[in-house]
This record gives sequence, structure tokens and C-alpha cells, in this order.
Amino acid sequence: MANSPRRGKNDKKSGRGGRSASALPDKAAVLEFIQSSGETSGRKVGKREIARAFNIRGEQRIALKALLRQMADEGLIDGRRKNIGRQGVIPAVAVLSITHLDDDGELIAKPMKWSEEQAPPLVRVQTDNKSRAGASVGVGDRILARIDQAVAGTGEDYPYRARVLKKLPRENRELLGIFRRLEDGSGVIEPVDRKLLREWVVAARESVDATDGELVRFRPNKSSKYGPQSARLLDNLGNPDEQKTISLIAIHRHGIPDSFPKKVLDELDNLPALTLDNRADLRQLPLITIDPSDARDHDDAVHARTDDSDDNRGGFVVTVAIADVAHYVRPHTPLDEEALKRGNSVYFPDRVVPMLPEKISNDLCSLREHQDRPCIAVEMRFNPQGEKIAHKFMRAMMNSHAKLSYEQAQQAIDGRPDETTAPLLESVLEPLWRAWRALMQAREQRQPLELELPERKIIMNDKGHIKDIIIPERLDAHRVIEEFMIQANVSAAQTLEKLKSPLIYRAHAAPSFEKVHALADFLHTLKIKFPRNAKVSARQFNHILAQVVGLDVEQLVNETILRSQSQAEYSIENDGHFGLNLRHYAHFTSPIRRYADLVVHRALIKALHLGDGGLPGEQAKNLENIASDISNLERRAMAAERETVDRLIAFHLSSQVGATFEGRISGVTRSGLFVRLNDTGADGFIPISTIGREYFIYNEEQQALIGEQSGETHRMGAPVSVRLVEAIPTAGALRFELLTKGTASRPPASRRNKPPHKGKGKSKGGAPKHRGKRR
Repeated sequence: MANSPRRGKNDKKSGRGGRSASALPDKAAVLEFIQSSGETSGRKVGKREIARAFNIRGEQRIALKALLRQMADEGLIDGRRKNIGRQGVIPAVAVLSITHLDDDGELIAKPMKWSEEQAPPLVRVQTDNKSRAGASVGVGDRILARIDQAVAGTGEDYPYRARVLKKLPRENRELLGIFRRLEDGSGVIEPVDRKLLREWVVAARESVDATDGELVRFRPNKSSKYGPQSARLLDNLGNPDEQKTISLIAIHRHGIPDSFPKKVLDELDNLPALTLDNRADLRQLPLITIDPSDARDHDDAVHARTDDSDDNRGGFVVTVAIADVAHYVRPHTPLDEEALKRGNSVYFPDRVVPMLPEKISNDLCSLREHQDRPCIAVEMRFNPQGEKIAHKFMRAMMNSHAKLSYEQAQQAIDGRPDETTAPLLESVLEPLWRAWRALMQAREQRQPLELELPERKIIMNDKGHIKDIIIPERLDAHRVIEEFMIQANVSAAQTLEKLKSPLIYRAHAAPSFEKVHALADFLHTLKIKFPRNAKVSARQFNHILAQVVGLDVEQLVNETILRSQSQAEYSIENDGHFGLNLRHYAHFTSPIRRYADLVVHRALIKALHLGDGGLPGEQAKNLENIASDISNLERRAMAAERETVDRLIAFHLSSQVGATFEGRISGVTRSGLFVRLNDTGADGFIPISTIGREYFIYNEEQQALIGEQSGETHRMGAPVSVRLVEAIPTAGALRFELLTKGTASRPPASRRNKPPHKGKGKSKGGAPKHRGKRR
């Protein structure tokens, strides 16, 4: 049984038969309760459990919420989610996945569950104990382990150590690998993930259809005590060196469903009929879509006009119409269940894995030019200063009057209209821009976070090969649509809150206490002052960004501030959106590709009595789990998209091994330097053992490697020349050789006047990174 919670010194017992609400516990009591009830026993601990444990009721719950928020701001707990725990800490007992062997031959693991936005910490698995469980574990195993934090100053390379309590059954998972044919007709599979340092044997009778060097999907068989592990082939995916198969690696590695079950496709033949019943008729309103030139679906349309009402002279009326996906995708149908299973569409350079079948996403719910389409629209009124003064939602029928690209709309505004945009310029496009300029006044007052981080885009040719890698220009046309969509999302959240309807928010918490401190320390090395307060605002970040515009460190500071931010997520609690500096925010504008938006549409339909397809009661009660699931699915999609881009660029550069490139140091670790190339945005690694002829010490505060004897310094953000040494497309890995000498500085005081050492890395105050194997 968990320890009884310790009460604050002002707690009192009720003098009646029942219990009265207790005084708030102090912070130490809350931490003790979380530790004893959650992390040791494995039970979930949330605000509800804390309130119940300390008998907090009524208005005291508001005070408890404020206390927990304060503790989160101070970095004592992770309070951004329903389940609360100590900030960034692995529980005392946890399930780990053994991922790889390090350079010393040690087994390294990661926690199976990790909800922080930063990467999970690494754990060294101790295998020198005499238990059978500890002696039999290896890469790929899951273990139940007791976790101990490493003691500072002992030379331990990893922040945690794990003692194996139990080896858990292997998951019946599917993996990707390269098939290699052996002389006797059998084969072996080499994993795509290079950290899985093993091979799987495939019997000759099982591999007759596989080709040597082919990418395959396989399932490991149940392992035996003796001999190598075998596997069963499931799919032949083609030549791994063909760029058109590279996105398949991410799709299969992350378990992303890329085909629709028959029951889902069968439902497409029996979708609800579409009529004008209970719908406003907006077909004469000149709504238009503005999207990327290569967009395949169009789920939002916009219109703006001058407000002619007496109470808002000089203001604007903006209408945003969004495809009515809820009309076709009804709760608890196969379509709905499959959409929730996927959570979102996943976008790769060469393909899209959609959340919904093409008949819906690219046809019935795509706001095609000159075709009637169902929509949910919001009409918003803004005063001349761009402040929203009113809004209303309606279920409607619309007809897009034009389909424009961002570039096309921008050229028209810039005085170069074409035959499509010329008739729309005065009546449609110019009112949109005038309304947007008004909204920008309000945005300037609001001060959302204004990061400038150009995104690379891969252009593919007809054969599925990379044609070009570009950084698209950021146009005002992008900003126009973005700002209108933000305001529509705000309106959806405000409406549902006012009607006390359940909903899923798009939440973005403020940076944690630790990250603010780390950022302040880093900016101090650039002689930029930044407060170390627990409370920070987007306006303070913008002040820093304004100081570095045009300087060599501009991109570095933008990226560092981005890394200091929390990760946005879906939540049933309104924690606001820090980056946008908005108190009320929910995703409403993309139900074709995000399940969260579909939930918001259903909530609006039910709350406003807009007809069929509203949010059912049982789904409303389950929104907390849905929000958690789709947040995880979003992270899965982001990881798959990022890995695919890395693999495609590695393939693109694989023919240029030995070539020299210009770039910047984008990351500094005790193991080496990460470098981002200027022309392609490709990221690669320089191992610390290849840098210079001395020990280099990792200085975390300065984000630099500093030569122990010479003081030669390689700092994050510094421009460098590198030579490409190795490119591994299937792993998305590039390895560079550093050609640029570091800047001169004083060597660390405690390390001066020592004999030089060749290329081994040290963390400041710790033991060398590369050591002899432990026995």
C-alpha cells in the first residue's frame, strides 16, 4: 500500500460526521505522494488522485491546480498532462527496451514509456549480476528493471543504471531488413536499424521468392536457447537503393497503416446522402482555396469583405469554410475507427499515407473548384484594429469560385495577375489582404513567438528520384491563410467552452524551468542577457530574436530557442498555446488529415444542434484517451517523415563521398559534432575521435568542444568545411570529416600543462568517453 499523504501544517479534521475539505498540502507532500503512489507502484497519478488523497474539494481544487502549475514552472513536476510525475525522471521501476551496444560493449536501453518532448535518457543495463534474468538479456529484449540514478563525479557515462528484475516476453513485432542469399540457398537478414547488432536466419524453403540485397519485412520467430534466431519473411519491398522504396522503410518501421481494410472500402459505397436540409446556402459567396501548387486536397476556403454594419465601420467580415468530414465519417463506423487508428495523414516527399480514403479526402471532402461541397463555416467580425468582436458557426453548402496556389495569389497582389486571378483581384483577393493587414495589428499586440526557421523541401521527379532540394520562399499569401486559420481555431475553442461542451484542445505549454535556465546560460556565452525566471513570455523570446537579425548567430539562436520550447500536444485541459500566445485554441481547420479536428467538428455539430454526425456521449467521455493516442500518433508521423527525408538526402549524397561541403555546427555532444550542410540542409556527424590530436572536453554551458591542451574550440553555430566520408541511405546517416580548425581560446584551467592525447572525448569533469570494456 502506498504511503499515506502528508498533510500541510494547517490541515484540520471536520467536526461533523463527514469530511471537510483540507488545506492545501505543501510541495514536499505532493512530491512524496507522487513518488510513493505513482513511480514505485506504477499507478497513474493525476490531479484527480492528488485531490482525492488530500481531501481537496470545491474551490480548493482551483488552488491545487495553481499549486501544481507553479511546481511545473519550477521544474519540480511534469504538469502538462493529466498524469503527473517528477520532471524528466525515469520511475524507480520501469520497463526498458534494450536498443544497442555502446562502444564499450555495454547493453544500452531506453524507457518504453516516455512522455517528455526531449529524447528519452539512455540507461546502462548491468549484466554482471548472477541472476538468470540479467545473464540472458540482449539487444531487442524488453526488461523490467530497477532504476538507479548515476552519481555525479563517478565517471558514469549514462544518467541511469538498470538492474534486471525480469526478462519480458518479446513482442510479436515486424521489422525491416536487407536479405542476403547464402550459398546453400538459405539466407540471412541484416536489420535496417544498425543498432540491432544481430542477424536473422531464413530457411531455404522460406526464402525462394527473395532476391539478394532486397528490402524485406519480416517477423522474428520465437527464439531458442541455442543457435541464431530465425525469422519468417512477410513482404518483399524491392531494392533498398531505389529512392522510391525509402519511404516504405519508415512506413513499415513505425507500423503506419498504408492500406485500408475491406470493410472500410465497402463503407464508401453506402455513405450518407447530401442535401441542403439544415444547411446555409453559401454557394454564391465567392469563397476561394489557396494552397500549395502540388496540393491534392483542399479542405479550407476563405472570403473577406468590408463590414458595412454601423457598429463596426472600417472593420471586416471574414468567412472560413472547412470541409464537412463529419457528414460522411460517422462515429463508431469502420471509417471512423480506421481514422482514429491512424490519427493523422503522413506526408512523405514521394507519397501520402492518408487518414481517410481518397474518395473522401481527395473527392467528396475536397473543396474542388466549381463543385458543390458540404462545409462547416465560421463567419468572424473584426474591428479596424484586427480584434475579433464576434463570430458564428454554420453548417453550409459552398462552391469554390477559384483554386489558387500561394504563388499565384501573391503574384496577383504584387501586380502580376494571370487570367485566373485578374477577375478576382479587386473583389476577392484585395479584401482578403486588407483584412489580413488589420489582423496583423492585433497579432503585433499579441506577440506570438516569431521564429524564422526555413524548411527544406524535396522535389521528386517522375521516376521517384530527387530532382532538387529547395527552401521555399515564405510569402505573405502563406501568412494570410495561416492567420485566418488561427482565428477560426480560436473561435471553435471559444464556442465550445461557452457551451460547456467537451473538446480536445491544441495545447502548448511554456518552456520548463530547466530549459529556460539552460537557454539563459547559452545566451550568456553570446553576451545576450535573458532572465532565468520560471515565467517567460513569447514577447521575451521575440526580443532576443530581434537582437540577432542579420548576425552570424541568427539561425543558431532561432534553433536554440526552438529546442527550448515544449512540444505541442492534444489535451482535454485548456493549458493555452504558449507559442501563439493564445488562451483558447483547438484544431478545427483540417479534419481531412487530423482526427482532432474531426472531434471538434462533431462537438460543434452537437453543441449547436447542426444535424447528424455530432459527438456521441461515449466518445465525449473518452476524449482524454483519444487526445493521448493522437498526440502519440502525431509524434510517430513526425519521426517517420523526418527519417524519410534524412534517408532520401543520404541517398542523394551517396554518390558524392569524398566531396567537400560548407555547413554549420548544429549540435555539440560529448561524442562529437553534428553538422548541417548549407545547400541541402542535410545533417551529419563528426565523431570526436576524429577531431584533432588531443582530448576535447564537452562544455555544456558553452555548447562547445574545447581542446584540453590547446583550447581549440568548436562551438555550436560555427561555420565549418567538411568532407563526406560515409553515406548510408537505409539508415539516413552521414559521417563527415572536419576540415576547419576551431577558434582559439584558453584551455580549461584544470587541464592545462598536461601531455596531449589523441582524439578522445571527455565530458567536463567526467571520465573519457571511450574506455576499455568493463568486465
